[in-house]
Amino acid sequence: MKAVFILLVAGTFTLNAQNKIPVYMDETKPVNERVEDALLRMTTEEKAAMLHAQSKFSSAGVARLGIPENWMTDGPHGIRPEVLWDEWEQAGWTNDSCIAFPALTCLSSTWNKEMSLLYGRSIGAEARYRNKNVLLGPGVNIYRTPLNGRNFEYMGEDPYLAGRMVVPYIKGVQENGVAACVKHYALNNQETNRHTVNVIVDDRALYEIYLPAFKAAVQEGGAWAIMGSYNLYKGQQCCHNRYLLNDILRGEWGFEGVVISDWGGVNDTREAIFHGLDMEFGSWTDGLTDGVSNAYDHYYLALPYLKMIRSGEVGTKELDEKVRRILRLSFLTTMNSKRPYGSFGTEEHALAGRRIAQEGIVLLKNENNILPIDLNVTKRILAVGENAIKMMTVGGGSSSLKAIYEVSPLDGLKQRAGLHAEVLYARGYAGDASRSYNGVKTGQNLSDSRSERELLDEAVSMAKDADIVIFFGGLNKSDFQDSEGTDRKGLELPYNQDKVITELAKANNKLVVVNISGNAVAMPWVNQVPAIVQGWYLGTEAGHALASVLTGDVNPSGKLPFSFPVKLTDNGAHAMGEFPGTKEEVKYNEGIWVGYRRHDAKKIKPLFSFGHGLSYTTFEYGKVSADRKEMTANDKITFTVNVKNTGNREGAEIVQLYIRDLKSSLPRPVKELKGFDKIRLNAGEEKAVTFTIDKEALSYFDADKHEWIAEPGDFEAIIGASSTDIKSKIGFKLK
Repeated sequence: MKAVFILLVAGTFTLNAQNKIPVYMDETKPVNERVEDALLRMTTEEKAAMLHAQSKFSSAGVARLGIPENWMTDGPHGIRPEVLWDEWEQAGWTNDSCIAFPALTCLSSTWNKEMSLLYGRSIGAEARYRNKNVLLGPGVNIYRTPLNGRNFEYMGEDPYLAGRMVVPYIKGVQENGVAACVKHYALNNQETNRHTVNVIVDDRALYEIYLPAFKAAVQEGGAWAIMGSYNLYKGQQCCHNRYLLNDILRGEWGFEGVVISDWGGVNDTREAIFHGLDMEFGSWTDGLTDGVSNAYDHYYLALPYLKMIRSGEVGTKELDEKVRRILRLSFLTTMNSKRPYGSFGTEEHALAGRRIAQEGIVLLKNENNILPIDLNVTKRILAVGENAIKMMTVGGGSSSLKAIYEVSPLDGLKQRAGLHAEVLYARGYAGDASRSYNGVKTGQNLSDSRSERELLDEAVSMAKDADIVIFFGGLNKSDFQDSEGTDRKGLELPYNQDKVITELAKANNKLVVVNISGNAVAMPWVNQVPAIVQGWYLGTEAGHALASVLTGDVNPSGKLPFSFPVKLTDNGAHAMGEFPGTKEEVKYNEGIWVGYRRHDAKKIKPLFSFGHGLSYTTFEYGKVSADRKEMTANDKITFTVNVKNTGNREGAEIVQLYIRDLKSSLPRPVKELKGFDKIRLNAGEEKAVTFTIDKEALSYFDADKHEWIAEPGDFEAIIGASSTDIKSKIGFKLK
């Protein structure tokens, strides 16, 4: 009987004599059954080829069986432009300009799980349209120190907040048939010596601070992929780390997905075989020592692995386990005929990014209600600062983007002011004139031949005649600021901005500072400036989002996902631990005392608290109540608090629940975030906010017993508008 062939994107497969679809191609069959059928049909060489890259961002499928290649793309803020097959330079496409979404610090500042879902759905649709089946993001490494150059890609200092925000992002991405690859697992809290440094941290801090967001990503988000980190832990590279990958990720959490290396994160074939890695990318091999030119065949999980199998040094059990997981990934993504087609570079996605940005912008200070700007009476606005005009979507490392467009803060302000007010601009300071990253060019020429004094004098002179001055400064995505590969050298602002701000404050008492950064910065001028806004990196619609908040079209509702310390030694990593340590080792001596946990314990007043953020309206909190006074380990307890908008305009408030253990066997934080809810209230409206917790919210990790413990005794439920703005408390017992 004549064979029948069906053409697929990746190749062909043959129907049998009865024209039956092979089990692995039959989408009515369970995934595990399909995986086993495909595995039986593959050769050892085909299996090994799936474990490692074949280009900068792809790995092999099996064309003979119609199993497509896997294509990765850098996230988590937008879909990276195409690069050449085996080079980092641009491929020269004209249709790969994306929507740039706000950085993840901004997303976490929304404290809004609906915004996280919107973000995931939008960026997932962009990845799907570009035919990527793995998005390399989101990132949930904990904000241990404000000097980490990559903090802007993460979700803040609190493991509960990061865990709640990462879950909807993952679900939104994966609705598109694209795998979210959560990174960087684990303890990637610095860029200095990131390939060589061994992190020494106690098990309690590991489980209470650094792992919960990853656990939530796996067990609640259902992430299909995890990316290992560059650093070492317990002397092993995290991309092939027995304890992290085999014992915790797969053993304790039951992760069924694919573990993908960070690019260049694999260093040993045997460890990669036995310690949990599935897919290897970016290894620095060239194959030239063996007289061949294809470097990919000489990756650690390529020919070196095959040689060990052929010699009998290792078996194929681990190989089959890895391929099973990769096949499962394929069946969930590229071989899912029902996955949507996606969409790319759309107005809908741009507006989603703007909405997220608007909800994430944080009003830190607003004396005398200088903000919002009333365009009915304000006729002359002066914008000062390089960050008013500098593109921020280009640079910063692997999250650098080729955006379709980027609205600058200056242009956004000008467009909003329109005919109502004149918007003037003074440079104020000159920072980094760089205009490209990995071949993506901004098209800007920011070079300025004027001296520092001339730039400052111009700005001060113009400030004297302005109705209001808005300084757009902060950090940028250059080396040693907010950027992959390097850490900041200090907490202070670069380019002598502190002096510029101080002089502007003397020249005009209506000064607003908009700090654009992904990190906390020192503010020695904080008492001289009446209004401060945390602006983040806001992506394509940055200027429109900022202008809408500054002029009051949007009422700010973001709150900080990490503390702003007054000085570095207020931070646990710098006061108690080490940063960045040596080339070989860094010790997390501060343990669990990260962020507000240390501030509370040591009674340190932060510059701005974790969870802090103001509004153009006001909110009044009632007294918190509980539905019971005692609970057992099998019970839940519900707390209720009424919140009223006592101002004259609509606004949103983020109500925060903290739990305190009043007496415990081990030292515990004064309080820990265990619930939050963002509610929207019209002027005069009141709503009841409820939080329900179980014993998990009362537990700490006992390293000696290697288990979570909820000790019977007295606890407090604490309601706050931030970690320091406490509104009400109520006691209860765990029996």
